[in-house]
Amino acid sequence: MEKQVILNKKHFELTLKRLCYQLIESHNDFSETVLIGLQPRGINVVGRLKVLLEEILGHEIICGNLDITFYRDDFRRTEKPLIPSVTNIDFVIENKQVILVDDVLFTGRTIRSGLDALLAFGRPKKVELLTLIDRRFKRDLPIQADYVGETVDTLSSERVSVEWDEIEGEDKVVLYTPEGNE
Repeated sequence: MEKQVILNKKHFELTLKRLCYQLIESHNDFSETVLIGLQPRGINVVGRLKVLLEEILGHEIICGNLDITFYRDDFRRTEKPLIPSVTNIDFVIENKQVILVDDVLFTGRTIRSGLDALLAFGRPKKVELLTLIDRRFKRDLPIQADYVGETVDTLSSERVSVEWDEIEGEDKVVLYTPEGNE
């Protein structure tokens, strides 16, 4: 596999900060807004956004994590037993503005599952989508993000990986291309 860095550490940080300021433009002080990260990798984006938003605004931002394992349309198609992640939504979302957060938007199926799972917790006033990376040319569902860190045009055979300092040792976004597929 060939590897190309799409966002290096510096651009990664600038992208997250830009997203924070876009969120503040739309949601002011976040008094009526909550952030919910989709498991497994959207929670990393939410964690970073929370830290940056709290630095900028000077107060706590309400955030949660949502597991979508059993809301996926493909969860019964695997032979391995699925192990769900932890859902942590210890606040009311009824009549709140919810921003669903994920790392990469590709087919839209993860987001659809997230919307289904979210409704188990109440009826939000409004739901928006934030994604760090938007792979825009392979949607299976008519879903688009309200806030996008970076748009990347890719082939179906390519893979985009958001890597985190805490997990992989460095903040960056990498495009993996199979050999001979340039």
